[in-house]
Amino acid sequence: MTYPFSAVVGMDDLKLALILNAVSPRVGGVLVRGEKGTAKSTIVRALAELLPAVDVVPGCRFACDPAAPYSQCPDGPHDGGRETRRARLVELPVGASEDRLAGSLDLEKALAHGVAAFEPGLLAAAHRGVLYVDEVNLLHDHLVDLLLDAAALGTCYVEREGVSVRHAARFLLAGTMNPEEGELRPQLLDRFGLTVEVRASRDPGERAEVIRRRMAYERDPDAFAADWAAREGELAARIAEARTRVESVRLPDAALKQIATVCAGFEVDGMRADLVTAHAAVAHAAWAGRDRVTTRDVREAARLALPHRRRRDPFDAPGLDENKLDELLDQFPDDPDDDTDPPHGPDDDRQPQHDSDAQSEEPGQNETDQAESNEQPDRRRANQNNSNHDKSDSRQSDPSHSDSNQSEQSRPDADQSEQNQSAHGQSAQTPAEQFQVAGAPYKARLFSVPGVGGGAPGRRSRGRSAKGRTVGSRTPTAKVTQIHLMATLRAAAHRGWRQGPVKVADLREAVREGREGNLVLFVVDASGSMGARKRMGEVKTAVLSLLLDAYQRRDKIGMITFRGDSAELVLPPTSSVEAGAARMRLLKTGGRTPIAAGLVKAAEVLAVERLRDPARRPLVVVVTDGRATSGDADRAAALLKDTACVVVDCESGPVRLGLAARLAVRLTAPVVDLSDVAHVMKAA
Repeated sequence: MTYPFSAVVGMDDLKLALILNAVSPRVGGVLVRGEKGTAKSTIVRALAELLPAVDVVPGCRFACDPAAPYSQCPDGPHDGGRETRRARLVELPVGASEDRLAGSLDLEKALAHGVAAFEPGLLAAAHRGVLYVDEVNLLHDHLVDLLLDAAALGTCYVEREGVSVRHAARFLLAGTMNPEEGELRPQLLDRFGLTVEVRASRDPGERAEVIRRRMAYERDPDAFAADWAAREGELAARIAEARTRVESVRLPDAALKQIATVCAGFEVDGMRADLVTAHAAVAHAAWAGRDRVTTRDVREAARLALPHRRRRDPFDAPGLDENKLDELLDQFPDDPDDDTDPPHGPDDDRQPQHDSDAQSEEPGQNETDQAESNEQPDRRRANQNNSNHDKSDSRQSDPSHSDSNQSEQSRPDADQSEQNQSAHGQSAQTPAEQFQVAGAPYKARLFSVPGVGGGAPGRRSRGRSAKGRTVGSRTPTAKVTQIHLMATLRAAAHRGWRQGPVKVADLREAVREGREGNLVLFVVDASGSMGARKRMGEVKTAVLSLLLDAYQRRDKIGMITFRGDSAELVLPPTSSVEAGAARMRLLKTGGRTPIAAGLVKAAEVLAVERLRDPARRPLVVVVTDGRATSGDADRAAALLKDTACVVVDCESGPVRLGLAARLAVRLTAPVVDLSDVAHVMKAA
């Protein structure tokens, strides 16, 4: 039994975004970003229960509509017939292969009957339903590209293994992700129509209501669903009504100008933002029961369509300044129809009920209003002003607290913290500590792991992958996904054609070589010698540039710093490069240089990571001037003898001791001068 959609407490923006996509799939899907345990998966799965039932052609594996079957359906032509079923919810697992998603040759029919038959994938199963991707940021890039192309075109094209097929693939796309586990590339973020950031409520009354409802559901799911059935039915009927109305909603020129002004004002790239905002505004008007788009519809659409398209840098967190949005919309005269909402529209003046008394009401009272994102614009602006005021107060506080209080904040706050510390000098720091500001990152020089690996697809080192050039063949150990035709024929010929045609034992699959992602572990010297001549500012800039390079090459990253008497793992291995950037920007220098401790800590971290992800090969980047003051660096370096390493020499000045080069010899690693790295990056 699925948890009811309308029983989910709060999360108004997410409910609205999902409903708008249900009203008009042209909106382009919803990406849900949020911390763990915020009911992201629960509410997406619940949405499928609200979608209208669909009529399909009996026996069609591609869910063709009997009233308008797809002309190129592989199961066509259809000769009539009709059956009704519920819209499907299809889940795409993170480990899915390309043939499982798009479909492939049916090998059983090909070998037994000599027929090049097509076996549909998940895109065919999701047609006219919901396709849900949990942890979409962990999905391989080529699968995300294929998925979003199908969602945008409404058609899936399959050209592989002698099969040429196209079929309809229109579905409501929903993806969820935890930003702590890594971000999607900006190009892929842009392909999602709407995005919503969700966080657990900090209101004790609302949290108590979440627990109350969840425990009631776990005790008796059927009874709980029955209590909410009436409210679910009302919501489903309203979605169906809005679907029939959406095609007749007018988008006047005034609203088009508002959309163009807002998108231009926020400097979003390309035209997809304008189109998505227009479709979302039309869907919002239909959901509200209007026959034309108003300013309020444009505002709600822009709030959901623009935040993830404003990232100018991979280290920036998505967000939207709602005060600026209001300023852009205020340039236009008031819309006379803007406040004439229907009695049961989502934009009435009733507020979402979050207090404990309101949350304890019976399911039949005012729950639909909460599911429809009714929050007033004035209240949103007040909340935004309060949020900005709090941030301003935080930035004006003592910079000595920034390392503990702001390490997880977004880049603008971190930059402001650095500027404050730079402007006020070192008054808040101990004499042994220094803080230096990083410059803007630049294009990074490529460091790679020698040999050929078999880790996750990426763009750094050579590796076996499903994409890339064919370098050989092998006997398959599981289901064949990519046949090596010539090797298969050779195996059959070697066995002898008199024994029959090609058999399963003759199959050979292609071995392809592409690029893999690695674990890039930074071991950064933060001792007092690194603060001389403002050297740490250059080091931070270089490491930030390498972090940006790791983000673009789809690597995992980790960071160890060493100073004083020990080393610290400041960033456990993760795909969240933003977290690494925040740690690096707020890094202070001071104390002795325990290089040995840093190398030992690196060996310990890699030992754990090899157990977690044995296929991902590591690359250790040691950033130091080599002036070790404690520990046995030779013995510590021996722990990394089988690990690919690079030493970035940060020594500067007219007299150089070459200590980093000696460390590189112990690590059997190349050494690169910091200035040479910067020169190569800038030249590129």
